[in-house]
Amino acid sequence: MRSILIAEDDPHITSFVRRGLRAAGYETAEAADGHTALLMARSGMFDLVLLDIGLGVMDGFDVLANLRGEGVATPVIILTARDSVIDTVRGLESGANDYVTKPFQFAELIARVRLRIGDGEGRAAGPVLTHGEVRVDVRARTVTVEGDMRELTSREFALLEVFLQNAGQVLSRDQLIGHVWGMDFDPASNVVDVYVRALRGKIGVDRIETVRGAGYRFR
Repeated sequence: MRSILIAEDDPHITSFVRRGLRAAGYETAEAADGHTALLMARSGMFDLVLLDIGLGVMDGFDVLANLRGEGVATPVIILTARDSVIDTVRGLESGANDYVTKPFQFAELIARVRLRIGDGEGRAAGPVLTHGEVRVDVRARTVTVEGDMRELTSREFALLEVFLQNAGQVLSRDQLIGHVWGMDFDPASNVVDVYVRALRGKIGVDRIETVRGAGYRFR
């Protein structure tokens, strides 16, 4: 199973990213400051590093510079609130493999993680997800149900992907919002119910079960 280091000093963001990555089939470890992140990242134990810039003790740019200066080639995705062109260029020129700004949609982050570390052994990294008669080709972005192709919007596709990754598990509306719409989306919105209804219409009403008071489950 692929392992990812989350170098982030905000415990709320760390918890959000950790839950999402583990639900997608990855192992995780965390570092809350730059010095710890550098020590852990240079160990060679991780397949990818999610690196915040605004870390204490040593900022993310210095962590990255040290890693690349030591010849550590582990993929690094910068995950930061700094969205200026100057910071983006600095991060990429310093050796980052990608640059993602906060707030972000988790489905996009997972796609970028997959791109950087390949298939691996995690369920999320595999190109095809199947459950019963439902088949999702992650790379081709296609969905078939009982052999018939179904046209889904990008949000519907991301929602179905999360359901298949967690088939049989109850997922709350907050969890689904976090995975598909991003951590800053209004949890009071009924967007999940609207998209579940639309998804049921395309893949079959009985495949997504409503668990009263808890959320939804892919049967």
